[in-house]
Amino acid sequence: MKQRIITGVVAAALFLPIVIYGGIPFTLLIYVLATIGLFELIRMKKLSFFSAPSILTMVLLWIILMPNTMSNYFEGFWLSKVELTFIIVLLLLSYTVLSKNTFTFDDASFMLLSTLYVAMGFYYFNETRNAVEGLSYVFYALFVIWATDSGAYFIGKAIGKNKLWPEISPNKTIEGSLGGIVCGVVVAVIYNVFIPLHESLFVVIAMTIFVSIFGQIGDLVESAFKRHYGVKDSGTILPGHGGILDRFDSLLFVMPVLHFLHFIS
Repeated sequence: MKQRIITGVVAAALFLPIVIYGGIPFTLLIYVLATIGLFELIRMKKLSFFSAPSILTMVLLWIILMPNTMSNYFEGFWLSKVELTFIIVLLLLSYTVLSKNTFTFDDASFMLLSTLYVAMGFYYFNETRNAVEGLSYVFYALFVIWATDSGAYFIGKAIGKNKLWPEISPNKTIEGSLGGIVCGVVVAVIYNVFIPLHESLFVVIAMTIFVSIFGQIGDLVESAFKRHYGVKDSGTILPGHGGILDRFDSLLFVMPVLHFLHFIS
């Protein structure tokens, strides 16, 4: 526990100032976090990080992560982001033949889905920070996720009886999950009083319920990955906390949802 607290304090001291500052330093941080996250997934699958497929997917990751403010770099270039993505798909499929099927279709599918999963989550994290009043939305998402996690843990410990999904995460309960949603809504309502996100409180509450639910789904998805590949944590870069995906699993689901539901303009 002591190590977990120390790591959390040090990480917050390094992470939060860059989030608050934003701009290029934050974009660079997103690139670093996403790269480590993809590396963690590749390592779970026991694929080589220093291989042609890994390099191709890393390039794809960096292309998808490029923020809209830098989209002018593609002007005059004869390929769009989508076209570059399809080219990398074709190259990965071609590599299954060139490697004489030591790199399989399943491996290629894993690499592509892993890249999209990590890239889209961190891409929308960056786009949220770059939006008008973006910092307010970033802290809204963080506070709701933290409140949901804490509420689910303590309420689950106190009154949890019915398992939520024991095959994936045996300690989570339905009571804890619902309690987490309630805690997330309470924190969001208080947050909205001091930092208004929307003129309608009903919209804020409805959005927070979605955010809390999808944050929990993101956490379960990461738990399913680890259980499937037989690992305790996605990585060891954060002592006491695991890897980057262990810390950002909920955020990778929440940030796209905020944009898809047009909560962020």
